Amino acid sequence: MASAASGATGWYRGRVKAVPSGDCLVIVAISSTKPGPLPEKTITLSSLIAPRLARRGGVDEPFAWESREFLRKLCIGKEVTFRVDYNVPSISRDFGTVFLGDKNVAMLVVSQGWVKVREQGQQKGEASPYLAELLRLEEQAKQEGLGRWSKVPGAAEASIRNLPPSALGDPSNFDAMTFLNANKGLPMEAVVEQVRDGSTLRIYLLPEFQFVQVFVAGIQAPQMGRRAAPESVVEPELVSDDTNGDVPGEPQAPLTSAQRLAVSTSAETAADPFAHDAKFFTEMRVLNRDVRLVLEGVDKFSNLIGSVYYPDGESAKDLALELVENGYAKYVEWSANMMEEEAKRKLKTAELQAKKDRLRMWTNYVPPPSNSKAIHNQNFSGKVVEVVSGDCIVVADDSIPYGSPLAERRVNLSSIRCPKMGNPRRDEKPAPYAREAKEFLRTRLIGRQVNVQMEYSRKVSPTDGSVVPSAASDSRVMDFGSVFLLSGAKVDNDDAPSSAPPAGSQQNGVNVAELIVGRGFGTVIRHRDFEERSNYYDALLAAESRAISGRKGTHSAKDPPVMHITDLTTASAKKARDFLPFLHRSRRVPAVVEYVLSGHRFKLLIPKETCSIAFSFSGVRCPGRAEPYSDEAIALMRRKIMQRDVEIEVETVDRTGTFLGSLWESRTNVAITLLEAGLAKLQTSFGSDRIPDFHLLDQAEQSAKRQKLKIWENFVEGEEVSNGAAVENKQQEVLKVIVTEVLGGGKFYVQTVGDQKIASIQQQLASLNLKDAPVLGAFNPKKGDIVLCYFHADKSWYRAMVSSYTRFPPILI
Repeated sequence: MASAASGATGWYRGRVKAVPSGDCLVIVAISSTKPGPLPEKTITLSSLIAPRLARRGGVDEPFAWESREFLRKLCIGKEVTFRVDYNVPSISRDFGTVFLGDKNVAMLVVSQGWVKVREQGQQKGEASPYLAELLRLEEQAKQEGLGRWSKVPGAAEASIRNLPPSALGDPSNFDAMTFLNANKGLPMEAVVEQVRDGSTLRIYLLPEFQFVQVFVAGIQAPQMGRRAAPESVVEPELVSDDTNGDVPGEPQAPLTSAQRLAVSTSAETAADPFAHDAKFFTEMRVLNRDVRLVLEGVDKFSNLIGSVYYPDGESAKDLALELVENGYAKYVEWSANMMEEEAKRKLKTAELQAKKDRLRMWTNYVPPPSNSKAIHNQNFSGKVVEVVSGDCIVVADDSIPYGSPLAERRVNLSSIRCPKMGNPRRDEKPAPYAREAKEFLRTRLIGRQVNVQMEYSRKVSPTDGSVVPSAASDSRVMDFGSVFLLSGAKVDNDDAPSSAPPAGSQQNGVNVAELIVGRGFGTVIRHRDFEERSNYYDALLAAESRAISGRKGTHSAKDPPVMHITDLTTASAKKARDFLPFLHRSRRVPAVVEYVLSGHRFKLLIPKETCSIAFSFSGVRCPGRAEPYSDEAIALMRRKIMQRDVEIEVETVDRTGTFLGSLWESRTNVAITLLEAGLAKLQTSFGSDRIPDFHLLDQAEQSAKRQKLKIWENFVEGEEVSNGAAVENKQQEVLKVIVTEVLGGGKFYVQTVGDQKIASIQQQLASLNLKDAPVLGAFNPKKGDIVLCYFHADKSWYRAMVSSYTRFPPILI
């Protein structure tokens, strides 16, 4: 019988969408070739009469609720086979037979005593084809005292529900705020009685049968066609025409709860696109179903706002999330703010994906212009050679030789922002926690192997990092990606995300951005719709939530740590010499390489003395900038010691304020590395007896010469080599010169006698007009400036240095 399911036999298959009473089912088709909601049919079981539930202002008939509950739990959401036995035009109702599997539903409800059997209708043929069997089952139920035929004294009276006023159509005494305060955040069992639209439900709260209207938190579905209220009652829309639906509009007139729940009989206005689809989607999942309601808040009209969860197999699904994911509702901020952060995040992410896929209500969605562009297929692995700030690192790509200009790639961490390091050139100091963020990454990343997943690029202003129009000529492109420490890398227990597997066990490794956000050294960027973001955005938001709740880093109520660093690289040579005794107190001083200025010259941070110094190797020199192999020497040092913890032994300070000495990284003299690679050479004029490990340095240089590496590639024993090119010994050239300035014991400036260029310059200087007094505003030299000065004794121009300056007109001598 159940297998007969074609229209030719009169039998059809469908799914039960609703159970209005103990003898009535609403059945929808399983599939349809037409777009929109599936066709449906309301079937009243033939020859049966169930007790009637209370309507507005009335009371239940005895056993009405139990009768409806038996049929609801038996059939709701299940596939059935049915046919129409007869219909009664006067009441526009179809009566039929319904099978659940191979069981006749009418026989099941009659056998349990929840309905009466009507022997004959008003017209001939208005009876069930199974009438005889139904009468037999009814008689058997009466004898056994089942259901409505119970023989227990007072059972009929006890079955009548004591409904609160709101369930009888008079919710005026319902205090929504008090009810919320008593139940906020607590899961409540409920049955959905009506779906007004995709995101508005009318619900019985069990076991008190409190009847309430609930707006699903965080979303809004397209609005159904509204009915204009009668002239005596003005019922405005909950959302005004000039709003986008995110915030309820102001009502046209004060409205009671009873008026809001009232159903008018006037003509309907047009429904929003996909409104009927959204309503049908919700009905098929929650109408007449047991659901779990968690109240989140109350709006200004005293409507309850809550999250609704419905069963799906062994799990429970969030109705709001399902609607948004399928393009039947949009995310609204005003009610989402009542929810927990994780739930809000899921809704927002689901809406973004629905917009990208242009599902249903987003079919014609046009994304706003974005300044970001996705990067595809640019993943690589490499070693971190520099930490620029808490959200920016430089990675040496393993696939490119280290001497290549493209070997190092700057990667900005996707979707996070850390405190700015400032700009010393503009006298900008680091923001609070900027140093701590950078140091946090330095100690964990520098020299470590990482995997980089490039995700997007953005055009930003070079001055402040703000977004600028793509046509701006002064913009620059920044690349963003997610960086992962390889599995097996050592990470502190405090660094590992609390909700993630142990550090090193994640599929891609440890997400660096998640680490720094979790420590409170960075915040997650709230991207606009369709703006590219990290592929691990949800994990970043979760890490930020943990940092906020733990009051870590920038989220702490404590004052940020303050560190004052004396920068001797920009100070005078005298001030640098004043620091020399402090560095001589210990034979070896711990330091951090802040920057590689050249192959042999660096900027170092001395944490113990809270100062930065310029440091150079004693007696070891690399090619100067723009000379052959200069870039390779710098690249080698960046990979070897950039931002590493090192030890130095300072010997002296030169006249420019640069400290000279030896440097060790992991107990290895770094100068040896340069010499072995053929990227530096010894300068014995410094004094080999003053250089530690000189014999090792000499051995390294000799080894590079024998192998003719880099600057020694043209080396021939007995010939002088200058920057990689052998120079033949030439006969000494004697020049007649004039000494113009003496800088030190072995360094001075000269001019060649008879040089025509000198004569030309002297002629131009002689033509200068000295009669006009100098303009004070234009002449404002500083101490140490090199200037051009006229000497009256021999009426010649000389180069001079300003030793002091007052605001009086200069006197020419």
